[in-house]
Amino acid sequence: MSRRAADRLFRFSLRSATLAAALALVFVTFFVGYEALPALQAAGAGAFLTDPSWHPASGTFGLMPMVLGSLAVSLLALVLAAPLGLGAALFENFYAPPVLRGLFQRAVELLAGIPSVVYGLWGLVVLVPLIAKHLAAPGTSILAAGLVLAIMILPTMALFSSAALGAIPAEQYRAASALGLSKWTALRTVLLPAAGRGIMTGLFLSFARALGETMAVLMVAGNVPQLPSSLLDPVRTLTANIALEMAYATGAHRHALFFSGFLVMAVTLLLVTLAGRSEKKEARP
Repeated sequence: MSRRAADRLFRFSLRSATLAAALALVFVTFFVGYEALPALQAAGAGAFLTDPSWHPASGTFGLMPMVLGSLAVSLLALVLAAPLGLGAALFENFYAPPVLRGLFQRAVELLAGIPSVVYGLWGLVVLVPLIAKHLAAPGTSILAAGLVLAIMILPTMALFSSAALGAIPAEQYRAASALGLSKWTALRTVLLPAAGRGIMTGLFLSFARALGETMAVLMVAGNVPQLPSSLLDPVRTLTANIALEMAYATGAHRHALFFSGFLVMAVTLLLVTLAGRSEKKEARP
């Protein structure tokens, strides 16, 4: 096969794979939206998002407890993981000895590859009893789920921040050092602002990762569909609610769960879109 023919075949394969992925996304979105439509027609999105009652046996399908539970757990995880991930990226790029840098990067990548059920099992066996013992509260809670999720999204935040910092031309750091700035001052005033959009991409994708997690949160959050009032309250997230009830849901109950999935998918697509726009702006000269 000639080089030109091989190039054409390679381009055709890439386009076919891209088209297949796009069609799969459209199909999944259409299917979930179609299954959620009867619930929207019967009650309307406002009723789902404002009603605090989730009692499928009585015909009430308010998603507000699960929406607030998902946001509370995901935001707590992001608040904890963002500074740690950024700190890990700074350490890897500017403070770690050359011998340690590669090992540190491999360790972060290893954390990203551990299955979520393993994190959930660790949280259930280790973290939940610790919270119950030292805080005199049910261990399964927003706090436990947020801590487990923070460890899970930490590699995403660290890898994207590291890539953004590594893409900055070395001349900028040398110029800042030539002006007499200390390393930390140069990082804070020159390099971190320059890598800001790449770091924002990591934030968006980390939040999307936390919002879509199911198994680990299901194991440590408590799964009580209630409006939370503190970090020690047990909650149920949208994704955990689907996993727990889809097996036996029928009729309006089933359509309400599909609406939950459509809501999670819509927010995730929005976050991924924002991350993509941020990355494109970062790539512009």
